[in-house]
Amino acid sequence: MKRMNNILAKNKFNTKMIDKRAEAIMNHPYVVKFLLNNQEEITQSQLRPFLSKLNQYIRELDHCKECPGLEKCPNLMRGHYPSLQAYAGNLDITMKQCTKLHNYYTEQNRKKLIQCHVMPKEVQVATFNAIEIDNNRLKAIDLAIEFCNQYIAGSKAGGLYLYGAFGVGKSYIAGAIANTLADCDIPVLMVHTPSLVNEMRDAIAEAMQGNRLSHTVSSKLELLGSTPVLVLDDIGTENYSAWIRDHVFGVILQNRISEQLPTIYTSNLTLDELEQALSWISNKGQMYEDKAGARRIMERIRPYVIPVEVGGRNRRYDK
Repeated sequence: MKRMNNILAKNKFNTKMIDKRAEAIMNHPYVVKFLLNNQEEITQSQLRPFLSKLNQYIRELDHCKECPGLEKCPNLMRGHYPSLQAYAGNLDITMKQCTKLHNYYTEQNRKKLIQCHVMPKEVQVATFNAIEIDNNRLKAIDLAIEFCNQYIAGSKAGGLYLYGAFGVGKSYIAGAIANTLADCDIPVLMVHTPSLVNEMRDAIAEAMQGNRLSHTVSSKLELLGSTPVLVLDDIGTENYSAWIRDHVFGVILQNRISEQLPTIYTSNLTLDELEQALSWISNKGQMYEDKAGARRIMERIRPYVIPVEVGGRNRRYDK
């Protein structure tokens, strides 16, 4: 009999605890606010059978209020917050994507839109808002922003040729163009030209059999020739073979001209200096001059860009 009394007393205690917890849930500010906003769909008495859902709703909103970050999100669905839906006396709880997860997906998508081949980290994340503006770079920045506006608006934008001394910010401006376009879902490919030349030279040396290109080389040529906006960074500092100059860059640029696709260049050389650099060809360790071949390449660059000098100090020493 004593044992039975103990059990009954314990059950009575548990019932009181449950009732107390239920009242706490029903009187919680989150629930009170929900009821006020949904009086036509559900009443307080109709809400009581859904204490488990309400408890989850409160718990996960509290997690969001003290958000520890996306990686440590304790909610049942990481990066989601709960939302209650009332209809005809019933209650559902749905999970909605939070701002942090949305921003994460947006950034991942943006990274997919910008492909960077051996480009410095600061260039990959460059923005116009972060650019230091001075008179030596103002024209280049204005033209870069104008290029973005024209392209985003859907008009045929010509390319840019950003030239100037070491470290003045040519690549950074090009990176800001790429990120601005990517924010508008426009794919951009940024390439460090000397690294590309070395990579293509090695690939061709291994793949050339009967004067045929490998699938890897062909696919790279197709990508470079067809990407909506191409950035060729630091062009003119590499040594070309006639094959690389004429059958790699010549083909890439001709494809882009045919498809009316803009190309952004950065270089330490003026256009005239670039033509002279392209006229010197390496062959088995020897250099020889080929002005006609250089002119052919420049005919695929010069008419399709606005040349603009980027001046100022060498900002690499600011780091």
